[in-house]
Amino acid sequence: MTDNTFRNSINRLFNFLKENRDHNHLVQSKSYNSFLIPFESTEGKVYSLLHHIANTQSQPNINKLSDFFQRIYSEKSRLNTFHSFVELIVDEELESSNYESLYRAMITQSGWGKKTSALFTKTIYHIHSGKYDSTFKIWADAPTRIDVNEKIYLPVDAVIEAIFHKLNPEIKWNFDKINKYLQNHTLQNKWKFGTTYGFGVLYPKEDLV
Repeated sequence: MTDNTFRNSINRLFNFLKENRDHNHLVQSKSYNSFLIPFESTEGKVYSLLHHIANTQSQPNINKLSDFFQRIYSEKSRLNTFHSFVELIVDEELESSNYESLYRAMITQSGWGKKTSALFTKTIYHIHSGKYDSTFKIWADAPTRIDVNEKIYLPVDAVIEAIFHKLNPEIKWNFDKINKYLQNHTLQNKWKFGTTYGFGVLYPKEDLV
């Protein structure tokens, strides 16, 4: 398969998802409502979101996750802002923080993999982007846009891998290969990519920056 043929298939997929993203928005809104609205405090929403995302793993390592959560629960005062949360995760002071630094911090944590770290980052962006109910928001200082220079990672699961394999079976697709392709090819076509539970939703670049 030529690269142009595959790229045309990806573009058709992007267009389909863009045309139908209202359905995805509704599904995600209901999901966010279920695990965020029951909690009024900042720390309550953070704990609920972290537990929800951690449990999307097919086989979560409870022992490793317990180490992570014990530290998070012991540092309640550092959950009050987006920036202080990222600093807590990386365990160092930062001049600034964004969604890429949040993702890179999360993948270093015990029990968190690339997919769950990307899914957590995507969810934090979604609920602060202004495109969802304002009651979902956790932090006043969370960025509402993604900078053009940030690398954003698609939370690749088995369904997304299967879609890419169907479009191009010559490549053994995985998290790294799919994200590398998207970063190398779709950004120049003015696209960035977010997803939930294997069903993708696309955002034109101008919506993010």
